[in-house]
Amino acid sequence: DYVKVVLEKATAFLKKYIKAYKEVGANGVVMAEPLAGLLSPDMLEEFSSVYIKEIVEELQDDTFAIIYHNCGPSVTSCVDEILSSGCDAYHFGNAIDILDILENVNEDVLVMGNIDPVEYFRNGTPENMNNAVKELLEKTKDYKNFVISSGCDIPPMSKWDNIKQFFESVNTYR
Repeated sequence: DYVKVVLEKATAFLKKYIKAYKEVGANGVVMAEPLAGLLSPDMLEEFSSVYIKEIVEELQDDTFAIIYHNCGPSVTSCVDEILSSGCDAYHFGNAIDILDILENVNEDVLVMGNIDPVEYFRNGTPENMNNAVKELLEKTKDYKNFVISSGCDIPPMSKWDNIKQFFESVNTYR
């Protein structure tokens, strides 16, 4: 019960915070929910999705998108619970095989992410970034609802050459 009280307070705060972004003209926000990726489907529904859905229902509209981000390893077992939030798009990390998501969502659901930010943006080389982008785009070529991106935040001290190579490779292979 105590956890739910905290989640209700956090939800009220997030609604005010996101509304302020909307009021100043932002087109949307990315709502990161990485720890929810460690929960079972039932717990994710009870302690995450229901609160996100409340935020989405109040603030998302034709001019303001809410994008859900989760880079946890158990995302694939919770796809239905995550999608129940009703977000405009879903962004996933590299801890999962993105095909496990794409094969289980409708083609009208926008799915994003999946390039390992540490391995390729921070510690990689332009060559292995190019290979990672090429491989992921080839793997997802049949899914028009997939948008390639970093699977999570770009780490500090990431190499500009790798970031530039990411965009060059996407332009080349997409």
